[in-house]
Amino acid sequence: MGMDLTLFMADWGWLGAVPVESRTGLLEDAAWPEESDVLFSPGRERAHGWRSPPGPGAAWCAEYGFTTTTGAYAPHARAGDAWADTRLLIGPSVREPMDTFLDGLVWEADPASTGGRGFLSPVVAGRLHRNILLACPPEALPGKTRAWERVEPRLEELRAPFAAACEGWAGRPDTFEDFVALLREWGDVTATAARRGWGLVGLP
Repeated sequence: MGMDLTLFMADWGWLGAVPVESRTGLLEDAAWPEESDVLFSPGRERAHGWRSPPGPGAAWCAEYGFTTTTGAYAPHARAGDAWADTRLLIGPSVREPMDTFLDGLVWEADPASTGGRGFLSPVVAGRLHRNILLACPPEALPGKTRAWERVEPRLEELRAPFAAACEGWAGRPDTFEDFVALLREWGDVTATAARRGWGLVGLP
């Protein structure tokens, strides 16, 4: 079985009042409270869209269920790899805003960067943040929203470069439509978090 992605929108101000070493644990407890058996009950359907976690006192976060995936992390990683393959075939007027939009979500402009992860886990030299898949602070989201607004009307321009670089390759989205559908969901996610002034956190 592969890794899942549990995506949260979270109040950075509220989390900032909590010791850094406890912040990720609070998100985990909000999503998977020990006293809740319903999360793992047979036949339970995965929720789509935003929902408040079942944990007590979790008004400072909300969890998002992607409609275009089964909850696995792999589609997001494949989308990031597809963008890495495709971006150099695209002109700067589309490439640059898409870089801004996807950086830190499904693709890393600088693989050595920790982005907002230091806010959630103490930064230790030489250690990967294995328990954090992404962390996007609230101050980055308005810029991502503006970048998405620039690139969203021009998504069709990615079709031919995607076909040339990714179509039919293992470890890439199955179709261009799958790729774009996931991008659109990320566009909605970032816009919602930006309006609220919260950040995004992805946990396995």
